[in-house]
Amino acid sequence: MKPFDLGELVLLAALWGASFLFMRLGAHEFGPLALAFVRVGLASVLLLPLLASRGQLAELRTHWRGLLVVGALNSAIPFALFSFAALSITAGLSSIVNATTPLWTAVVAFAWLGQGLTRLRVLGLAIGFAGVTFLAWDKASFKPGSDHAGLWAVLACAVATLCYGLAANATRRWLTGVPPLAVATGSQAAAALLLVLPALWQWPAALPGAVAWGSALALASLCTALAYLMYFRLMSRVGPTNAVSVTFLIPLFAILWGWLFLREPVTAQMLMGGAIVLVGIALALGLVQSGLFTRPSPR
Repeated sequence: MKPFDLGELVLLAALWGASFLFMRLGAHEFGPLALAFVRVGLASVLLLPLLASRGQLAELRTHWRGLLVVGALNSAIPFALFSFAALSITAGLSSIVNATTPLWTAVVAFAWLGQGLTRLRVLGLAIGFAGVTFLAWDKASFKPGSDHAGLWAVLACAVATLCYGLAANATRRWLTGVPPLAVATGSQAAAALLLVLPALWQWPAALPGAVAWGSALALASLCTALAYLMYFRLMSRVGPTNAVSVTFLIPLFAILWGWLFLREPVTAQMLMGGAIVLVGIALALGLVQSGLFTRPSPR
């Protein structure tokens, strides 16, 4: 992976690390479906004029089937599920479950597209997930008295990460060669269409406050419009398995934002967990090579 791609991967992790905090701030007042709709709807409004200015609107009509599938799997369903989870569990726990996305992506790629996995990549994925778990374990607590709600929230996160894994491979299968801006715009517009009726059905009776709206705007502009443009551009250059490895870094940034804005302490466990995550990323992305692990795993 080139240095520019790595830099974009880190920036993307920073944006998506903040998304869990914004969902925690907005989900209680908006509700999961309304917040997800506002997120993708505003992102579509931001991206469509840019797509039109580049003369790529025809791509939406040409590839509408693939964009509808990716919009459902990569935005509509997981955004609603993670917003639902934000009602009951911490951002740390949501991000831990989210970190299994590269594992699902690799498994789906192996089963669906026949993409082989080297032993080194498998080792890197395992180490990265272990590092994420170690990093955020003490922050991944359920709210007191919400055992059943917490269980459903964790299951919702798990289904959301499976959707991400399916979406990454669906993008490779049906949208290869489509401009990243068209994929980002089309998938968000498709997600907005899929969510509009459920969101109206569950629209909050009381108008959300300034903090909730500010969180929704940040989710739409930074964590969705900008982030998904970067994500699909990365996917077109480095492949789906490498692109979704960004999820290993997301909890690290969630803790960093907590330290900067909420005065949360940085502990030795955080530093050690961050180091483990970086080792896993290096192995999973092929930045470290070893003759012991380069032979593809048997199928």
